[in-house]
Amino acid sequence: MDIERVDLYKMLWNSIQVQLDKQNMTAYRLSKMTGIPLTTIYNYKNDGKEPPFKNMCKIADALDVSLDVFRERR
Repeated sequence: MDIERVDLYKMLWNSIQVQLDKQNMTAYRLSKMTGIPLTTIYNYKNDGKEPPFKNMCKIADALDVSLDVFRERR
């Protein structure tokens, strides 16, 4: 995977982190609410791994936000 793509997914995680912070929620709690393993959540956070659309839907639902919140705006 190229550096630009990893940076893109890290920016996506930053958007998720903003929502987690707003709701005072931990990655552990997000994992429990979504059924996504905590190690997978940390792979998104730390390694810039691409979350599949299905998991992004679960994350958006758990955070009670639209998927549009995670779109990069230029």
